[in-house]
Amino acid sequence: MDFHNPIITKKPQETARVGQDLARYLVDREGGHILCLYGQLGSGKTTFTQGFARGLGIPARLLSPTFIIVRRYQIPEKEIYLYHVDLYRLKTSSEMEGIGLPEIFADLASYTVVEWAERLGELLPKHRIDIRFTVVDYGKHKITITKGN
Repeated sequence: MDFHNPIITKKPQETARVGQDLARYLVDREGGHILCLYGQLGSGKTTFTQGFARGLGIPARLLSPTFIIVRRYQIPEKEIYLYHVDLYRLKTSSEMEGIGLPEIFADLASYTVVEWAERLGELLPKHRIDIRFTVVDYGKHKITITKGN
């Protein structure tokens, strides 16, 4: 899959497949990665993350961590994790520091997916992958993947 151009998906399974393909692509690269997801409600962020987890080999179906903020899943047969973070309910940097985001971002071997990353403010990691989700038509989504600075 070409991750350099915007990707249009027509159904949730396709959005999940983009996440799965990106995970498989990143597994072959050195170290873990931080994925920062941006987009309105219903634009595909959680569906993408569920596919990403499958691509890492995590058999459990991911649930949105909206109310508990962070869920951690061990990647099978490895000593690394997938952190699934949902910042929808948080407003301030101090709230985010209080849930341990700096420590999660410091785990360079693991993978971190942050939904509502625009809320990170000054905590936005320098080395990250930005993924933007846009609803372009009823049922269609545009996914744009870029490398953060």
